Amino acid sequence: MKDDKLYGRGCADDGYALFAALSALLALKEQGLAHARTVIVIEACEESGSPDLPFYIDHLSDRIGTPDLVVCLDSGCGNYDQLWLTTSLRGMVIGNLTVRVLSEGVHSGDASGVVASSFRIARQLLSRIEDEATGQMKLDDLFVQIPPDRSQQAKQAAAILGDEVHTKLPFAPGVKPMATDNAELILGRTWRPQLAITAVDGYPLPENGGNVLLPYTTLKLSLRLPPTCEAEPARLAVKKALEENPPYGAAVTFDAPQMDGGWNAPALAPWLAKALDKASNDAFGKPVAFMGEGGSIPFMAMLGRKFPKTQFVVTGVLGPHSNAHGPNEFLHIPTAKKVATAIAAILADHALRE
Repeated sequence: MKDDKLYGRGCADDGYALFAALSALLALKEQGLAHARTVIVIEACEESGSPDLPFYIDHLSDRIGTPDLVVCLDSGCGNYDQLWLTTSLRGMVIGNLTVRVLSEGVHSGDASGVVASSFRIARQLLSRIEDEATGQMKLDDLFVQIPPDRSQQAKQAAAILGDEVHTKLPFAPGVKPMATDNAELILGRTWRPQLAITAVDGYPLPENGGNVLLPYTTLKLSLRLPPTCEAEPARLAVKKALEENPPYGAAVTFDAPQMDGGWNAPALAPWLAKALDKASNDAFGKPVAFMGEGGSIPFMAMLGRKFPKTQFVVTGVLGPHSNAHGPNEFLHIPTAKKVATAIAAILADHALRE
């Protein structure tokens, strides 16, 4: 504990959520306030794509019923000053791009100029799907039309956050964000496809590297998809672009076993829009704010498909510098308390809705 922050990997993403959910229900019970029948679903494989959860949702469907409100506490917040409702989540395609040019490594002095570098070929292939100068993806199958209300909410969020849209991230000295307009940065991380290379195989550490032209390059690609982009067509489009007509006839494969669709929240019912704003003002002293998240919560897309008429409240405590998945991840305790308070208030208003 330090300065109202509880440090520990997994504390905010999202070990606190079960306790926050129980605290909200206990608060209502202790104050004699009514709430609807509530089912709490706990699962521990979200970071692996929640592969087991659909089975249990189906297996327990008779006991769960058809909810008219789903609350998820696994998301983020733009700041620690108000309640943030997550309006969308990106999907993803994760896979390994492998380029092989040799059956074994050979002396670079002997082979360079005769055998093409597998890294250079991989670099060429990536340029088929991404503009290396701007970071913009090139394939039409990866884009969707951004809904006007989400664009407007991005502008409103940018007005609230200002430069904290990008200053919350630990840029190295002198590094600048990909755009100067904060609303565009928000849309870039929430409604546009983006590519990150998250791992490399086929290479020794620099201190162990010799004069060898290496036989292959494997790059792990993490491709974020817009919330309403279909993951399978996107995967197939990327696979085709990377594998067809490889330079020099290199052996190229793109193996993408993991993919998930995104999620776009349904329109808020009038009672819920009013309850959210009231809960945020009462708990934080400021109105509710709206913003999409750049990451994925795989089970949200599944729940959205299973319960198309359900209202969703997706929020969380992952704010500036909370650094989910990092060794210095922290839970901002005052915000966690206020989020639990707000959820309790929303559940109370849900019980009173007309």
